[in-house]
Amino acid sequence: MKIPEPYFGKLFKPFVFLLALLPGILLGWNAWQDNLGANPIETITHQTGDWTLRFLLITLSISTLRRWMGWGQLIRLRRMLGLYAFFYATLHLFTYLWLDQFFWWEEILADILKRPFITVGMLAFVLLIPLAVTSTNAMIRRLGKNWLKLHKLIYLIALLGVLHFWWLVKADVREPFIYMAILALLLGERIWHSWRFKRQFL
Repeated sequence: MKIPEPYFGKLFKPFVFLLALLPGILLGWNAWQDNLGANPIETITHQTGDWTLRFLLITLSISTLRRWMGWGQLIRLRRMLGLYAFFYATLHLFTYLWLDQFFWWEEILADILKRPFITVGMLAFVLLIPLAVTSTNAMIRRLGKNWLKLHKLIYLIALLGVLHFWWLVKADVREPFIYMAILALLLGERIWHSWRFKRQFL
């Protein structure tokens, strides 16, 4: 599938940008309208966390779709979608730091050390920071081949994100299992592709 170039840059990419922003807009609107249910903080936490995972997986799926469907232009959306994963991860983190813990740093530190799902969640966010910081064209040129090596952290980040969700829910793991299965398929496809064509793992 190839979208005519003028339409891709002027229409399709902005459309995807707005579509990716829509969950945040809806969440903000529902918060403004006091329509987040009995536990608004929990709702915000879960929705921002869900969208972080979704955008991580969507970002990872770009290379797979390019290879299997021939949608080469999608590669130009990958950086934007990855930054949206960071955007929702930041909202997710600040919901915890501000609305849940009120920036009570002693309690936050104790949480990080004592609760494994928070430990891996914090680690995933910290690893996302250098990916977001180096997402500019200038940083890509400056880092060269090291940029690709650095951005392979997304595989570990996605795994930590799924693990964070899995340990959070404890009993009913159906939803995190779906995320884990999708991640396993995406990573499996990459391993198979790199083995078959003797190419670098992408």
